[in-house]
Amino acid sequence: MKILFLIFHGFSEYSGISKKIHYQVNGLRESGHEVDLCYYTVDSDGHRRRMINEDVLEDYGLGKLAPIKKRICYDSIIRYAIKNKIELIYMRSDHNANPFTIHFLHKLRKHNIKTVMEIPTYPYDKEYKDFPLKFQIELSTDRCFRKYLAKKIFRIVTFSEENFIFGAKTIKISNGIDFNQIKLKKVQKDNSSSFHLIGVAEVHSWHGFDRVIKGIGEYYQYPNEKEVFFHIVGGVAPAEMSVFKPIIQKYNIEKYIIFHGTKFGDELDILFEESNFGIASLARHRSHLTHIKTLKNREYAARGIPFIYSEIDSDFEDKPYILKAAADESSIDIHKIISFYDQCKCTPLEIRNSIKNLSWKIQMQKVVDEVLKNK
Repeated sequence: MKILFLIFHGFSEYSGISKKIHYQVNGLRESGHEVDLCYYTVDSDGHRRRMINEDVLEDYGLGKLAPIKKRICYDSIIRYAIKNKIELIYMRSDHNANPFTIHFLHKLRKHNIKTVMEIPTYPYDKEYKDFPLKFQIELSTDRCFRKYLAKKIFRIVTFSEENFIFGAKTIKISNGIDFNQIKLKKVQKDNSSSFHLIGVAEVHSWHGFDRVIKGIGEYYQYPNEKEVFFHIVGGVAPAEMSVFKPIIQKYNIEKYIIFHGTKFGDELDILFEESNFGIASLARHRSHLTHIKTLKNREYAARGIPFIYSEIDSDFEDKPYILKAAADESSIDIHKIISFYDQCKCTPLEIRNSIKNLSWKIQMQKVVDEVLKNK
């Protein structure tokens, strides 16, 4: 099948989202599909372009009109799709439902080009509550038009358990893994006097890392056999840092909460080798989410490391290397984590092998199969 994978933003080598998109594209290609990647770039001087693979599809230039054009001008994509006999457009939602995207999808439908739209997180409105006014305005526009947009697409791809979103039928898949890109943890269990937690994320309130920091603070109120460290890897939103700092200062645990900033490649691999236990999302309830299949859960499992989360993820609920936290505001019990880790018998390879069905090749083929079934 000839597929155009469409995103409305660019890439960053540090971004987990960027990596995920490339993994999805590779997954489709591994199944024998011909896939072009359409994305948006902004040069250091502000020059803006829409790209197809390595080629310029449309040059928006410089100036005040350039960022507006990229939000309203989609004819170049339509022309490309028709000329190259694209059968399916896989579109990643940027929460950008508006009259221009609706018109774009309408024209694609007239040319019998099927479109599916991935919504990475649903529902997503609550995630915007601490964002700047610009994003709030964009969300308001999206809220006005998303049901109209949903009428123009074939299916919505979701990682939730919803059968319909905005009135459109869904294709339910799981976030996947490109096993070739994630290193398996080599170090087995040890009896060291230190215990290392790791949380990898672009940190926002729904990650609930403050619950872990509070738990570590409470842990150190009494003498303990092990020193516990929490390694936070990734950017931390200013709003979250303003929550973390008072807790850290209150308990005088500056030594034990380590902010590494963004890491990738060998540096990230080294941190995982030194870590015992993963911290996934612990506050999705703050975004009013109950069921979600986060990428981070899968990345920890692919690394071969046990971890904790608080939502419902149907791919992991019965796994012996999973510790579930309550979906509330209580602090995380560090003693409970250490005890669970000590009793967990799974090796890194056994953990990794338990999610072989979550490869991006298998997950993305589910989307294609649904399209072919309704051709």
